[in-house]
Amino acid sequence: MSATTDEAADSADSAETIGFNPPSRRTALITGASSGLGEEYAAQLAARGENLVLVARDGHALEALAARLRATHGVAVEVLAVDLHDPNGVSRVTARLEARANPVSILVNNAGFGLPLEFESNDIEAEARHLRLHNEVPMRLMHAALRGMLERGSGRILNVASVAAFIPRSTYSAVKQWLVTFSRWANGRYRGRGVTVTAVCPGYTHTNFHERLGLPPGEEGIPGWMWLDAPRVVAESLRDLERGKAVSVPSLKYKLIVAVARIAPPGLAARMGERGR
Repeated sequence: MSATTDEAADSADSAETIGFNPPSRRTALITGASSGLGEEYAAQLAARGENLVLVARDGHALEALAARLRATHGVAVEVLAVDLHDPNGVSRVTARLEARANPVSILVNNAGFGLPLEFESNDIEAEARHLRLHNEVPMRLMHAALRGMLERGSGRILNVASVAAFIPRSTYSAVKQWLVTFSRWANGRYRGRGVTVTAVCPGYTHTNFHERLGLPPGEEGIPGWMWLDAPRVVAESLRDLERGKAVSVPSLKYKLIVAVARIAPPGLAARMGERGR
């Protein structure tokens, strides 16, 4: 598909808002909810009155977050402390998504991790886990959620991708591009039946993501103007989610970066992707 066609499709998305008045108590399931963007999604959805299902490996962090959100917002919060690298953990989450009692109306696929850009030096098993967590796991969770959402005629799925989906950046770009491409197809496929799928593509965002890569604060090699704050990223993406947009790129500066990256020669685009670690 050409860049011009892509831009036209995105313009059509932004021009139309789904005719949907959400009930006061939907249930949102969020993966990777114990920290970073996942924690911020939990906080903002709870502030809107949504009940929550929090998924992550760190059960203690999830329970502490759940207690704060219950006390602050009066919402119901379930905790699923599972490892999404483990097929049994994925099965527990898919079972919750398929449950008809207290059905999940919003799915946020946020769990993920990064690897160094040196693909040739990375452990291939780490690369395989990276691929499964970013692509296979969201695919399984979306598949589990969709049937019930389609039967009810409403649902929202948000896939946390990255602006890297538009800029060559080792396997991280590749897995994020899959999320964007699938989200655009699925949004077109299911939107008319009341279920929308949105890929959010943040740029560099202040969370603990880079710390988990072993990068001390301030050593990522990224100028200050390129950084976004997590609350803004989440607020903009939730707005676009309710509008039914297929792709959400928070902030004007990253919208411009994506526009340039789409038309940049491959060599220049690859050099753009080398910024930061």
